[in-house]
Amino acid sequence: MNTEGFYYENTESVLQSGGGKIVRKVSIKNGKGYKSVITYKKGKKRCAIKKHIHRDHIEMIKRRKFIPRLFSDCKSREKTRKVRKH
Repeated sequence: MNTEGFYYENTESVLQSGGGKIVRKVSIKNGKGYKSVITYKKGKKRCAIKKHIHRDHIEMIKRRKFIPRLFSDCKSREKTRKVRKH
């Protein structure tokens, strides 16, 4: 299937208790696409991850198929807290 000239954009936002919000975005233009996950905490942007979408996933989106775990690799890495020991 040819994805040239295909345009798709979708946004999902989820409100969480405690003032948190997660925004998931998918955007495809001319056969190239990206996905992003942005997390907010108390109205401030906490982290944002943006990655390219695989060509097979673009084909599935074009055929209106559900893609399980599309955003599973868009996780922020946990920062380890470094403490100086005296």
